[in-house]
Amino acid sequence: MGQFGIGQSVLRVEDDRFITGQGEYTDDLEIAGALSAFAVRSPYAHARIGPIDAEAALASDGVHAVFTAKDLEGRAGVIPCLAPLKNKDGSPLVQTPRPLLVGDTARFVGDLVAFVVADTVEQARDAAELLEIDYEPLDAVATMDEATADGAPVIWDRLGGNVGYDWEAGDKATVDQAFSGAAHIAKVRVVNNRVAPSAMEPRASVASFDAESGYTLYCGSQGVAGMRNLICAATEIPPDRIRIVTRDVGGGFGMKGFLYPEYVLCMLAAETIGRPVKWTGDRADSFQGDTHGRDVVSDVELALDADARILALRIANRTNAGAYHSSFGPYIQTFAPYDVLGGLYRVPALHVTTQGIITNTMPVDAYRGAGRPEAAYIVERVLNQAALDLGLGQDEIRRRNFIPADAMPYTNAVGAVYDSGDPTGAMEHAMQAADWEGFAVRRSAAEASGRLAGIGIGYYVERTGASPFESTTVTFADGYADIHAGTLSNGQGHETTFPQVLSDLLAIPYEQIRYVQGDTADKDDGGGTGGSRSLQMVAGALEETAQAVVAKGRQAAALIAGASEEDVSFIDGHFRIAGTNEVFTVLELAEKARELDSPPEGLEDGLDSTGTYKMPALTFPNGCHIAEVEIDPDTGWVTVVRYTVTDDFGNLINPMVVEGQVQGGVVQGLGQVLMEDMLYEEGSGQLLTGSFMDYAMPRAGDMVDIAFSTRNVPCTTSALRVKGCGEAGTVGVLAAITNAVIDALRPRGIDHVDMPATPQRIWRLLNPSSAA
Repeated sequence: MGQFGIGQSVLRVEDDRFITGQGEYTDDLEIAGALSAFAVRSPYAHARIGPIDAEAALASDGVHAVFTAKDLEGRAGVIPCLAPLKNKDGSPLVQTPRPLLVGDTARFVGDLVAFVVADTVEQARDAAELLEIDYEPLDAVATMDEATADGAPVIWDRLGGNVGYDWEAGDKATVDQAFSGAAHIAKVRVVNNRVAPSAMEPRASVASFDAESGYTLYCGSQGVAGMRNLICAATEIPPDRIRIVTRDVGGGFGMKGFLYPEYVLCMLAAETIGRPVKWTGDRADSFQGDTHGRDVVSDVELALDADARILALRIANRTNAGAYHSSFGPYIQTFAPYDVLGGLYRVPALHVTTQGIITNTMPVDAYRGAGRPEAAYIVERVLNQAALDLGLGQDEIRRRNFIPADAMPYTNAVGAVYDSGDPTGAMEHAMQAADWEGFAVRRSAAEASGRLAGIGIGYYVERTGASPFESTTVTFADGYADIHAGTLSNGQGHETTFPQVLSDLLAIPYEQIRYVQGDTADKDDGGGTGGSRSLQMVAGALEETAQAVVAKGRQAAALIAGASEEDVSFIDGHFRIAGTNEVFTVLELAEKARELDSPPEGLEDGLDSTGTYKMPALTFPNGCHIAEVEIDPDTGWVTVVRYTVTDDFGNLINPMVVEGQVQGGVVQGLGQVLMEDMLYEEGSGQLLTGSFMDYAMPRAGDMVDIAFSTRNVPCTTSALRVKGCGEAGTVGVLAAITNAVIDALRPRGIDHVDMPATPQRIWRLLNPSSAA
């Protein structure tokens, strides 16, 4: 391990660029002659759309075009749902095709109706005000209860109702039998509230068209190859006619991995008008038009024996899908959490049902953690309820049910194999770091000051990996080694950690390695960034690529030295020729290999090499979060006063980057637990939280310093024995803080709180007579 190799907390090289204002986001791009676009959205949650009169808008200053659904006929299709889901009766998922521009029916506030292109965005916005759109408002449903009530308006006739899918998995018969003989059954209904991803950088796109080469689209994404594939699916444009470029991305969180109408509209507008077209969303566009996350209500039952050991788990979910099945939305609340629904506990049997309910709201899809925070919240909340019911400590009930370290690898009730882990050890490590034993003293001190204090545990297990293939190419030029990969950094530090891996593998000086990403003209494959997959997949691919570089290096060194390949060794980053003093570093040999006259087969590109990695299995990072809160009973205000995390991420490439990822995830989860809530008005479907004036976000003062540590058990199935870490912070935090809030409220006779635990909600629980 070198100074900048695997395991070292190397400072992020990309941060110099960001903190000095040198980052290049999509809106920063200035393309000569580019026009500006404005997206016109439906102000109604459900409405028939009649004729659109654009005459006055087209006559407005600077306007070049107004696009409506009629203008797209024959040019573009719909944004499909790609989730491979079947209903429990075996029937396939019924598509709810989302058009780029709605022509007959708007189905949520924010559905795109028209696209105005002008010299400036101000002119486009002014022209949009001149459009005469004939809306016929229809009855709308914003909540799952509204959508499934008798006589509710049906959003999609093809569904025959508002249940978009009805899925189940697990062993119902065994679960039912276990419940019939249980000594105790714990029950809880938990709400995973709807949240807005709220990326630092709003979505944006810039498109140009050339008759010879086709379309070029600049946009924020989580992988350019994946974005191109989504566009091809929606338009039937051949992939070789589309180039996707992504520069810096200010936060993705799953949301920027999907196709949105504005991207394709920019492309088609650029082709029609003959000039580049740029669209940049504002915060209103973000709240109305970015996919939302979570929005699940779960009825959970846990069967236990007389020793409080788990017999079976039963879950009935209802999830708000929004007005359309998003690209992967149905997958996120079904298969995505399925492998980890039982946590790292010995759960002999489980059964789960999930109904996706269609409503007149923005579609819901993956949001940091993508189904796994929901899974961890379910099991941790019902386990805590069981502890309350039985008079056991939060730690004790977990200790009785954890999978022991010596049972690894462990096949859980749904067939997923946990390769490694020691949950008991991780929890005890976290408890010691959190001074669990000293909490009673701190609680007494808080009570003496008129505050309610509570402590809560949230243990999580993640499944990471997603798309199982990834390739990398390493090229050599100008004294540098360049890594080309199909993942895409949204803030994860790839420009730092990927060179660390290659530096360790080939002993190339870290400062002479660069990372290249985000252009299908450079690399047109790759699984993108999502599912906490990037490092473990690229590390595996870089191992394969490094082996290819060494093989080519031995061939080149032998050719240059007039020796046989058997005489060439590669040790500590140097190619050595047996019986001679000739020694080459990788970079030195790469330069010489480029200069070979008539290079033999395999060395046409010098040492440039590509390697492909196939992931043999998912990885399962896990860990223990402990939150300590204090509540002001007069206001209901919840303050997190201590927060401790002990994670198991296997081998760490860069501990500092890992800690930063966990910190960001924890704060993101804190926002959901205590304040964030996307709300639509019942009856009208109007968005109530459409700006940061109404949608609360966590600030620096809302979170204490996080006491972070790791107790790692190396993965046995992945390259470099690593486990994914990018989403883990968000997975563990929801239950930890909620359980702490409940612990604080227990002396007042309150044993259940739903997220978000806002001051108003807590005050109403503490003052039921006044609240009424």
